[in-house]
Amino acid sequence: MLEMRKDLFADERDDNLNVIGKGIQRQDMPGHVTGLTRYFDDHGFDGLLHLKVVRSPHASARIRSIDVSAAARAPGVKRVLRAADVPVNKNTLLSLINFGKDDEPSLAVDKVHYVGEPVVAIIAESEAQALAAKKLVRIDYEPMPAVFDVEEALKPGAPVVNETYPANYFEYHERFDHQKLRFGDVERAFAGADMVLEHRYQMSPIEHAPTETNGSIAAPEQNGRFVVHSCAQGLFFALGTTAKIVAVESNRLHFIGGTVGGGFGGKVDSLTEPLAVLGSMVTGRPVRFVLDREEEMLYGSPRGAERIYIKDGLMRDGRIVARYIRSYFDAGAYTRLSSYAAIKCTAHLPGPYWIPNVASDVHVAYTNRCPSTAMRGFGITAVDFALEVQMDRLAEAAGMDPMEFRILNAYRDGDMKPHRRKASNTALIECVQVAAGKANWPISEEGKRQSSLTGGGTGERAQIPATVLDARGQIGRPETRQSGPTQTLPAGTTRIALSKQPVIEGARDGRAAPTQVPRYEPARAAMTTPPPYPPPPTAPSPYQPVAGQQPHQPPPPPSPAAPAPAPAAPAQTQHGAVRFSSVFGRRR
Repeated sequence: MLEMRKDLFADERDDNLNVIGKGIQRQDMPGHVTGLTRYFDDHGFDGLLHLKVVRSPHASARIRSIDVSAAARAPGVKRVLRAADVPVNKNTLLSLINFGKDDEPSLAVDKVHYVGEPVVAIIAESEAQALAAKKLVRIDYEPMPAVFDVEEALKPGAPVVNETYPANYFEYHERFDHQKLRFGDVERAFAGADMVLEHRYQMSPIEHAPTETNGSIAAPEQNGRFVVHSCAQGLFFALGTTAKIVAVESNRLHFIGGTVGGGFGGKVDSLTEPLAVLGSMVTGRPVRFVLDREEEMLYGSPRGAERIYIKDGLMRDGRIVARYIRSYFDAGAYTRLSSYAAIKCTAHLPGPYWIPNVASDVHVAYTNRCPSTAMRGFGITAVDFALEVQMDRLAEAAGMDPMEFRILNAYRDGDMKPHRRKASNTALIECVQVAAGKANWPISEEGKRQSSLTGGGTGERAQIPATVLDARGQIGRPETRQSGPTQTLPAGTTRIALSKQPVIEGARDGRAAPTQVPRYEPARAAMTTPPPYPPPPTAPSPYQPVAGQQPHQPPPPPSPAAPAPAPAAPAQTQHGAVRFSSVFGRRR
């Protein structure tokens, strides 16, 4: 039974709701339990053709030649598709909102960058005939060096995985090589801490393994339109992506979906829809493209591997005074949604705890692995695991009960977060109290009296500190980066774009809040002192946690370029087709 603490959420819930908290039957449940629900593969079409793809056996290789002549003459084969047949053969999902560069081909052109990358598509009368024709395709590969570790990929001289991003990292706004968060003076806080603990956490890729594998059926309709039955989790994402790749206006595509036989984030990448529609366009017949179980497990976009370093400054009374987090998202060979995961991760740090000095560097690295994608809690789940294991270790170091330790360091309403936003509706303290009670975990009377509604938002907890800014994280090849200047953002200021009104908060260091936010956008002068974070030591074993040593840092970057003012008009889209945007609500 769900408990709702009305004393905490009096303004957050209307008890007159007609669905939440009530025993309402889902409208799709009768169809599911009786077997009457129709999934994409339950739609039959006369003259249905089947599409299968020939995939790369190499993690990194140059394609010397492709011979499809025997496959094209095989029984039942109607069409063989190669890269040249795809109208717009490069895409990235977030190009739908003009974020990132197109980097992933639907069919490989001259190189392959992961085992399983599609190279040739076979369209035949039956699935068995398409599978037989696949074996007749002859591809001559020249194997090339590959890299499979995120930190190795970012080192100078590492094999180039993704030519669109030759330094093997995603470029944010075409200038920055990672997501950065700075709040307070972390290095000074570490120096004054009673204890400093650092650990390394490594997450493995996870396959979603849905009961229904990725797939779609595309069929021609009248007036040059095509109907697509899809299991996509984001139907408008799939529609927009397909319209771009096959170079048609989106109003020529009729996507039907909404019933997904398991997805969990693994069906947002449009793995089948573009080629199915293209196959239907070139044959004039319905085309079915479905991944078999082996393909789904091996090439169906897993949750990406993540590596996280956490370094904390701890006082003997249990207060965390500094936290530095360095994280790496393994995007695999292409971007897909990893760049978005890094933004979510940065927005979540440092977890549900008030820490007066916080810094983080969150990187997206390309490796010769299958491209990764979303999975439940995308960008948050892995770092939450790392943070909570770290909290247990910190509690042990401080000699405190782990529940009491969390209550001590939890956010309270009104606390200032490192993102310069006030915390509200926090309730972690109450969650810990209830969890302890249900688990018969003894906590002190003092711990039971604590509340997220009191003790926060006052004094130091409500202020924005003077914040040390460094120049780490600028784009450019690692071997050409140079250290930049270190400045201090005055207490009470929020660094914002020139086009926006400055936000002023009170100072916590005894000085009055400034009357105007200084403008930091111009280029900074070269600094004469080293950056606050040390250079990397010898790389540790990639699979063992490291305690008590400095984190492995990437080489220092060059001085940052001046951030450009907001453009007067939207940037030109990379899309090759005019279509309606479900994000912006207009044609472009």
